[in-house]
Amino acid sequence: MEPERFKLIDILYGIVIPFLLAFLIYVLAVYVNPSGQNHVLGVAGTTGTIAVILSQGFAQMIILGVPLVLGLLWNKWAGGAAGFIMGGLYYVAQAGLYTGYFAGSNPSYNYFGDVSLLFWLVNGVIIGYMAGALTNGSTNFKRMLGAGLTAAISTALIQAYMNYTVSLDPSRGMAQGLWATDLGQAILINFVPSIALGVIVPILAKVMTWYGLQPARH
Repeated sequence: MEPERFKLIDILYGIVIPFLLAFLIYVLAVYVNPSGQNHVLGVAGTTGTIAVILSQGFAQMIILGVPLVLGLLWNKWAGGAAGFIMGGLYYVAQAGLYTGYFAGSNPSYNYFGDVSLLFWLVNGVIIGYMAGALTNGSTNFKRMLGAGLTAAISTALIQAYMNYTVSLDPSRGMAQGLWATDLGQAILINFVPSIALGVIVPILAKVMTWYGLQPARH
């Protein structure tokens, strides 16, 4: 089969969009993330909450979104396997980051032993497996939406519980303090990204089925 000829649209998909994504990630990491070098939204209040959702929440949506979409479009095993990989990468990255943050003040802090961070690997497996098991190959949008929301909210509940009960200090103290002093903000940070994920990914998955962008079923 003769390869398709080069078109101007290929420049958009191959060069422009990747550079725009890189620029977006740079802006979120440096100017939006509360721990960024030039954060403009601050670290507290409404703007601080928005900053957390747009940076850390966005990263978590990507980590859980990949296994979720594979679970919806392929099967529970593909979703679970993708979750193991994505969750494992996130665990290693976050554990290294927080260990670097707090090791100077207390050398005993080793976030690679933080069970709450390790549970991102577990939640990655759960969200992909649960979505695939609940849809069981169906591409009916209502069923995909129900499966996506159920899996996303379930993993959010698990992670919120782990952060509150078994995460290492000072993370555990921050989580408990937030729930004690600002219930609305705690719910916003812990559940809004997951609810958005549970809605956006099924929509994306359904659109992908319209164009045949789904793995072949055997």
